[in-house]
Amino acid sequence: MPASPEALSVSEVNRRARQTLERDFDELWVEGELSGVSRPSSGHVYFTLKDDRAQLRCALFRNRARFVAAPLRDGDLVRVRGRLSIFEPRGDYQLIVEAVQAAGEGELLLAFERLKAQLAAEGVFANARALPYPPRRLLVLSSPTGAAIRDVLAVLAARWPLVEVTLIPVPVQGREAAPAIIAALGLLNRQSALDPARDAILVTRGGGSLEDLWAFNDEHLARAIQHSRLPVMSAVGHEVDVTLADFAADARAPTPSAAAEQLVPDRRDLTHRLQVLEERVSRAAQARLERESQRLDHLRARLRHPGEALARQRQTLESLSARLDGAMERRLVAQRRHLDQLQRRLAAHPPERGLTEARMRLASARQRLGLAIDHNLARQRERLAAQARELQAVSPLAVLGRGYAILENREGQVIKRARDTRPGEQLNARLGEGRLTVEVTQRKGS
Repeated sequence: MPASPEALSVSEVNRRARQTLERDFDELWVEGELSGVSRPSSGHVYFTLKDDRAQLRCALFRNRARFVAAPLRDGDLVRVRGRLSIFEPRGDYQLIVEAVQAAGEGELLLAFERLKAQLAAEGVFANARALPYPPRRLLVLSSPTGAAIRDVLAVLAARWPLVEVTLIPVPVQGREAAPAIIAALGLLNRQSALDPARDAILVTRGGGSLEDLWAFNDEHLARAIQHSRLPVMSAVGHEVDVTLADFAADARAPTPSAAAEQLVPDRRDLTHRLQVLEERVSRAAQARLERESQRLDHLRARLRHPGEALARQRQTLESLSARLDGAMERRLVAQRRHLDQLQRRLAAHPPERGLTEARMRLASARQRLGLAIDHNLARQRERLAAQARELQAVSPLAVLGRGYAILENREGQVIKRARDTRPGEQLNARLGEGRLTVEVTQRKGS
């Protein structure tokens, strides 16, 4: 029988199945009827989503369940967003739920996605300016009676009470909400030119259903936020809620409280940092004082009384003075000895004797030089006369002196043959004495 392939453990099979599901499936929306809703003490919610032909186990964990506003009841028709996975210990195929909506919100979601794609293509969501940190004067567009403004003010007061907050009351739900927020944005931007201290805008409201938040998905509101000269932060709803205002703003926070935390630092953190820095500076100063004190003790140990140093210097000076006197005496003795030697040499060889001999040698040299010059001049005159005679013998002028002539054409070329001339041509004749201009009347010979 052929060898059987290696078998996988059950846990390995479930693990590979879970990895395949999570890798191959993105987040998806599923619509169905709730059944078997269970809420154990852990805070998680477990339920089954079913239709008339199938069912799907679902798990909504506590960190997401707290953002679901409406209670989940058996029989409700809902739309849930999540990702497929497998609970490995039991091998349960399930949907890990991230958000839950009433099923009637489907058309709104389709409209939201279409408008989102259109505005993204137009660059409405391209804002990315940095908000001042912390802002000097914060302008808040929100409902004056909502929980959002209370959360924002509470967090700001606790973290950074120095910021000046101006509430611009606007409706945050219903048909009049978007136009009111757009008008407020326009007014604030016009006033910002007169009041440069206004440097940031926060648009916020608390959570709610998709219909409650729909005013913040208004196309004109998204464009107004994009064109705002003042940087805008949007904090609408809870963490799972996303609106077009969030995409158009320069910054987004998941909740109003989170927006306040992002806008300003925590004074308690700064106080703690200052305390830490103060302690570090204090420790550094103490360590420096200790090092300098130790250095001072070391210098004190090395320090001697000035009298001791002066005594050592005086002793050194006396020693150097004695050495100098001895060296000068020895140098004088050596110089006297050398001078005596020079005087004896001078007496043995007086300069007068050398001068007499030098004068005699100079007179003899002058006599020999005169004779040599006269002899050389005579020899050079004889050579010059001989060369002059030789030159005269071969000079063409000597030939001309005997009655000959040299003919030249107008270009100065010497005429050697009769055929080099033509009848009527004028030639120059160079004689022994002077020149003649002659004309050729007849040419004979070659």
